Amino acid sequence: MELEGQWWKGELAEDIYHALRYKELRLPVYKGQSPQLSLRRYFADLIAIVSNHFKLCPAARHLAVYLLDLFMDCYDISVQQLHMVALSCLLLASKFEEREDCVPKLETLNGLGCMSSMNLVLSKQGLLHMELLLLETFQWNLYLPTAAHFIEYYLPFAVNESDLHDGWPMTCMEKTILYMSKYADYFLEVSLQDHAFLLFVPSLVAAACVASSRVILRLSPAWPPRLQCLTAYSWEQMLPCVERLLLAHDSDVKEANKQKCQQSSAPSAQVAYPIQGQSVTLHQYVQRPNSQYIQQSCQPVVVSAQGPATYLTHAASMQASTAPPHGLVQPHTISAPMDAKVNMPTRAHQVNALYPCAAPCFDR
Repeated sequence: MELEGQWWKGELAEDIYHALRYKELRLPVYKGQSPQLSLRRYFADLIAIVSNHFKLCPAARHLAVYLLDLFMDCYDISVQQLHMVALSCLLLASKFEEREDCVPKLETLNGLGCMSSMNLVLSKQGLLHMELLLLETFQWNLYLPTAAHFIEYYLPFAVNESDLHDGWPMTCMEKTILYMSKYADYFLEVSLQDHAFLLFVPSLVAAACVASSRVILRLSPAWPPRLQCLTAYSWEQMLPCVERLLLAHDSDVKEANKQKCQQSSAPSAQVAYPIQGQSVTLHQYVQRPNSQYIQQSCQPVVVSAQGPATYLTHAASMQASTAPPHGLVQPHTISAPMDAKVNMPTRAHQVNALYPCAAPCFDR
């Protein structure tokens, strides 16, 4: 988005933030109608892996996945072509968000191990063609706010000396801020893995990431008035998004404990976040209000992919072809050829490999 480094600390921070809030109200509508929606998680993971390898900023990674989501929502793309689309989205986003010297070069990109494992070689002409198609699809407008942009503005206010940890005053503010930053990054990555988070505007997702981090770190109050005033979101407004994030965290904690138990010969593994000797569950995280909300979900249009059905580890759970809901516009079809046939790896990227969930909570 070509904002100066650490813009949230400058004199124009508030003006920039309000401009982002204004822009997010005019973001393209995401319909969740891609025929390849079941493969979306894999390609979001591919973007994350390549992005982390080149140490791209979170804003570039989130913009790349958002471009991929919007593009898949408009076109019926072959599985082979989706590799080029995903990487082109990442290159385009990095050109928009990063300095020129940080943008991945074609030679370096082709030299990655994941590229050779997929038997994929990108050409300059093919990338230029795909980038042009992307830009035309978005009408040359890449000024698209994501949760990664908003969380930069929220994080400096996420922790305050008046906050309590387990009901007691904090003794180490620096450590608390460090843990807050790490968990906010973790929840941001979680939000990339499920297209259901596109039901919420980016600023709300960012606020929910901060709120979820405060819940995990047992800071009280979970959503103080200063953050409600800053974000303009109440706890009730964020609750559906917060619950999705905490459910994903709870699943990651269980998986981490399971792996730890398997690796050790001990009869049981220690839980990640002990409270009075018991593991933390989602019901302990969130108090549901009296008024029940209706949890929405995208209605995907799932069709059979062209080629083998063993692309992903979860491919066996893909549903058979179904008719789209009444009135749903069918996406266009891309028929551009690939430079080479590709083989998709059989293991997806894991968020908890980058942000371990089993780290102990900070000492009071």
